Amino acid sequence: MKQFFKIVLGSMVGFIIAACIFSVIILFIIAGIVAATKKTNVVNISSNSILQINLDRPIGERINYSEINFASLSNLNASKYLGLKEITANIRKAKSDKNIAGIYLDAKFVQCGWATLEAIRKELIDFKSSGKFIIAYGEMMTQKSYYLASVADKIYLNPKGLMEFSGLSVNIAFFKNTLEKIGIEPQIFYCGKFKSATEPLRLTKMSDANRVQTTEFINSFYQHYMSKIAESRKMTYDEIDNISRNLLVRHPSDALKNKMVDGLKYYDEVLDEFKHLTGIAADKNPKFVSIEDYDNVSIKYIENNSLNKIAVVYAEGEIVDGQGDEENIGGEKYAEMIRKIRQDKTIKALVLRVNSPGGSAFASEIIWREISLAKKTMPVVVSMGDYAASGGYYISCAADSIFAQPNTLTGSIGVFGIIPCFENFLNDKLGITHDGVKTGKYSDMPNVTRKLTDDEKTIIQAGVDSIYSDFLYRVATGRHHSKSEIDSIAQGRVWSGEKAISIGLVDKLGNIDDAVNCAKRLARINDAKLVNYPSFDFSWKEVLYQVGSNKRKSIIKEELGDFYNYYEQIQQIKKWNTIQARMPYRIEL
Repeated sequence: MKQFFKIVLGSMVGFIIAACIFSVIILFIIAGIVAATKKTNVVNISSNSILQINLDRPIGERINYSEINFASLSNLNASKYLGLKEITANIRKAKSDKNIAGIYLDAKFVQCGWATLEAIRKELIDFKSSGKFIIAYGEMMTQKSYYLASVADKIYLNPKGLMEFSGLSVNIAFFKNTLEKIGIEPQIFYCGKFKSATEPLRLTKMSDANRVQTTEFINSFYQHYMSKIAESRKMTYDEIDNISRNLLVRHPSDALKNKMVDGLKYYDEVLDEFKHLTGIAADKNPKFVSIEDYDNVSIKYIENNSLNKIAVVYAEGEIVDGQGDEENIGGEKYAEMIRKIRQDKTIKALVLRVNSPGGSAFASEIIWREISLAKKTMPVVVSMGDYAASGGYYISCAADSIFAQPNTLTGSIGVFGIIPCFENFLNDKLGITHDGVKTGKYSDMPNVTRKLTDDEKTIIQAGVDSIYSDFLYRVATGRHHSKSEIDSIAQGRVWSGEKAISIGLVDKLGNIDDAVNCAKRLARINDAKLVNYPSFDFSWKEVLYQVGSNKRKSIIKEELGDFYNYYEQIQQIKKWNTIQARMPYRIEL
């Protein structure tokens, strides 16, 4: 017996010691991760350095930390993905930095929306006013990367590379036949003939109305794209348009022949040009600094100690009920945030930066409510990003002034709801049947194991119609138009930012800086300290969440490749548990 207790006691002590050691290791890892995410390493650069910009990663509104390297506990680091806010700020910083001689645009694949691209391009054009050079080089140039590269003083393409310049297109996947094959019936309710969010589930091709709206906004994007390239390359619109429509660039030599690039060079030859531009000896290497590292370069600035504050609220992602998370816009979370802002007497104006395809109609409504209340105490200005559509427009429409980029997708004023019926799938495919009792005619409504009755369909459609009517009223009130006028341009129709101005949904073209300046004017203040919301929480819990979430996504994306978009759409549909005010579908141009 004594031996037994000795064994048990020894095991317990060993377990406790092991647990303590494990806890210390975990705490050490967490501390390392948190330290890795903080901007602690100040980078010093030498004179004649070249800022290297590579945008081949997803670009959100603000900075994002992704993969953590666990290879060495003594060298934990986090990959830092700069957002639009940091990218434009660093280009602006480089403009006046005497140590930066110019910019190297690494023109490969660009993974961001068109409005985001527009903002970066505008900042690069402003950078050129400093007299510093911008050189763009690519081995494979997509249309987005070329749009950015077109502002450069010189564009070089690899002699054996590839340049895409064939115009814009939209390709939509339809799942109606798939659902029929497996016995799932999507029972769909919607308002607006252009509200095509549900078309992939109920049709096998685009409706006529959807084809009309898609054709109009894609042509608006195309015309803006071509005109800006023509302006930068000192060519006519017709010349650029002809090259695109007839696919005249099929080989790198065609790009040179048609004046789309300034030379065909290998990377080593481009390096030689950088050496020449910065006065570096032939046997030395140019001094490049990545924009991620440059974000850590300290600069002397005068801290803004203004007593006046402007709140800048970043609303990025889908609009969801409840608190949401770091990747979406939680209705309760944002309503509470805006409530605190409007109650803060030191905040003189609110700028709402919206980059959202929409989502829950109810969550959009409670955010709208707080925005409308904030408007009574301070100016409210909206700055639209790549998307500010449906629910994204719902939370924007109460603002005093709305800014958008020419290639922002906005509007989509309409709502829909989907109740799937799995009866045939469960019965015919799996052999599962259902039965039960209820106290009233509608006690089990909605029920995904049976079809809705005609009465139930009428009730649900009436609810959808009511929400659409409220949506119209919110927009009509905010935009100072009649409800019927808004209905004529609503119906779920999507508009480009440029077109949205002519129909009264947007006031001006501009970026977030323009929106901030407008807020200052409306608040009648000359200077203000910008306070960003939501604030970043660099706690270990937040960091681990971001790491886990991003790692999971990257693994799935790597495995599915081009089919990832289908997976992502299915994941989104699974979350649609209320009436939705969202974009018609995922639009990729």
